[in-house]
Amino acid sequence: MSPTNPHAAWPPAMPMVAILRGLQPARAAEIATVLFEAGFRALEVPLNRPGAIEAIATLVRLAPADAWIGAGTVLDTAQVDAVGDTGATLIVSPHFDAAVVRRARERGMRAVPGIFTASEAFAAWRAGADALKIFPAEAMTHPGLTGLTTVLPPGLPLWPVGGIVPDNIAAWRKAGATGFGLGGGLFKPELSVAEVAARARACVDAWNASA
Repeated sequence: MSPTNPHAAWPPAMPMVAILRGLQPARAAEIATVLFEAGFRALEVPLNRPGAIEAIATLVRLAPADAWIGAGTVLDTAQVDAVGDTGATLIVSPHFDAAVVRRARERGMRAVPGIFTASEAFAAWRAGADALKIFPAEAMTHPGLTGLTTVLPPGLPLWPVGGIVPDNIAAWRKAGATGFGLGGGLFKPELSVAEVAARARACVDAWNASA
């Protein structure tokens, strides 16, 4: 059975993915609550920290009908299946692997592979990627991203990830970004719920102000 959420728009109306690296299952509910309240509708828990699958399962149970929940740092098809078994609908990778994209699509999930070059971007698009994660964004110039937009298919979501904070969202959007992945600038395990809530609101405000 396909887990793709029929009630959720793609790309999300608020196309910023909260990257919750190191999220402990015991904190998943409280962190998800403040993110959803701020307007986030895409959350991923990277798999390279303990407790990720359990945290994802909690997020899936709590998510609003229009939200996308999934995993980051997905490296192989076995991980795609483990995430899919929770009912999650989003697979994000730091790299492009056609087998990972294909398996995610077979399971009815959205696939967002990491790319950096035009060759990687076209290969990922042809493999069926639903969006492209520009990673690491710290190494990509704004003109570099603009250059990619001139050759890639119109409407293909391009989401820089790495070093994205409220102060640079507008500049990235001007360069051609259509969404973002927000990691340490939004969430770290040591941050309080109040701190995450404040950062989430600042990111959403920056997105809205840059439209």
